[in-house]
Amino acid sequence: LHLASVEVALYAELQHGLDRALTVIEKTAISEFGEYQQSVGPFPAWAELAESTKDDRVSQGYTENDPLLRSGDLRDSSGHEVHGLEGIAGSTDPVMVYQEFGTKTIPPRPVWGPAALRNQAKIERILGAARAEGLLYGAGIHPSLGYDFQTSGEGSPIKP
Repeated sequence: LHLASVEVALYAELQHGLDRALTVIEKTAISEFGEYQQSVGPFPAWAELAESTKDDRVSQGYTENDPLLRSGDLRDSSGHEVHGLEGIAGSTDPVMVYQEFGTKTIPPRPVWGPAALRNQAKIERILGAARAEGLLYGAGIHPSLGYDFQTSGEGSPIKP
């Protein structure tokens, strides 16, 4: 019974941790729409919008130079889902694939991969805390262990 209860607690905490990690990625990705991004890891910096794109944006009533941000529909299609111990963060808009990876005529403007890389240390702390809290039945972790994020429990509140 003891081992079964440890397994249940571990599963629940890992699921909470995964949801928290994907929330961090999603928030970072959403903040990048409309702002040119620097390169990170294997992902290139965003290229300047073409003059023809800027002209088209202005003719449609949008600002001239906010990459990936016209009406906000692409940004607003962002989200994440957790199913068991698997999760995904991304966009439900098929246009995001062309923006993320580029085409013959559109340079890549990656959002999701860079958002994950920029948060790698934070994600590692979140998932490490989830694993430790699961083994401790959801109890808080002492700060001296280096985990500054709690996934649940009655201890300090979850930090952004």
